[in-house]
Amino acid sequence: MSEQNHKILARVPISVRWRDMDSMGHVNNAKYVSYLEEARVRWMLGVEGVSMSDRIAPVVAATNLNYKRPLVWPHDIVVELFVERLGNSSVTIGHRIVDQKDDTVLYSDGNVVVVWMDTHTGKSAPLPDAIRAASS
Repeated sequence: MSEQNHKILARVPISVRWRDMDSMGHVNNAKYVSYLEEARVRWMLGVEGVSMSDRIAPVVAATNLNYKRPLVWPHDIVVELFVERLGNSSVTIGHRIVDQKDDTVLYSDGNVVVVWMDTHTGKSAPLPDAIRAASS
């Protein structure tokens, strides 16, 4: 499902670094996950009332990444985040990695399921009201 059907949470510009490349001459697949993490953390820290160090904190439960085309250095990209699903203790955040100058050039898409948990008990906790409000 495309992001046009969902609320956009953030569009985060990121510059590809030389060290992101692998021996094949393109960005290593694991770096895509780092780009997504950077965008998600920037979005979450921008939501008033949300802290990454509270007792109730977000953890990644699942990551789905579809690689559409190779990404090389030097390059500037944008990570687009959007809500796919709100649950009781989780949010499924869809993502697209696109070219900064032409967002029709798609490098990757997919989603990440983020669950809020009580860091003392290890059990899931209700989705914070601030996240629910920012995601609706």
